[in-house]
Amino acid sequence: MPVYNLRVNGHRHEVDVDADTPILWVLREHLDLVGTKFGCGIAQCGACTVHLDGTAIRSCSFPVSAVGDKQITTIEGLSKNGSHALQKAWLELDVPQCGYCQAGQIMNAAALLARNPNPTDDEITEAMDGNLCRCGTYLRIRAAIKKAAEEA
Repeated sequence: MPVYNLRVNGHRHEVDVDADTPILWVLREHLDLVGTKFGCGIAQCGACTVHLDGTAIRSCSFPVSAVGDKQITTIEGLSKNGSHALQKAWLELDVPQCGYCQAGQIMNAAALLARNPNPTDDEITEAMDGNLCRCGTYLRIRAAIKKAAEEA
């Protein structure tokens, strides 16, 4: 198996995995970063969202061989102490219910705010489309994104 040198949350990691191994499984099984969740396995639900050089990607379908020297950021790397504006807004507005999808929701929202620091409701809806929440907390998710945009 090939060896891949990955930059994850600001740290270098060497992993020995098959080229087609999805980033999700590298993170969870080899690096013990379990905040990124497995949802559907076909890049449709968003639970596995991480950043690749700041762009939100679905890690369940992105092979480790395609990472190259790009930086991977997971929910664990968004902030060291939960101080990111989105994490604080999520807690303040009691966004999560079951919580399963929330890491993916926050990571997608962080990518949105990085490219559009003051999104409209329609822009939030469009950007977050594809991140599914079984509990239906979409209105609180939108409110938290707007609050985080105001705080940043």
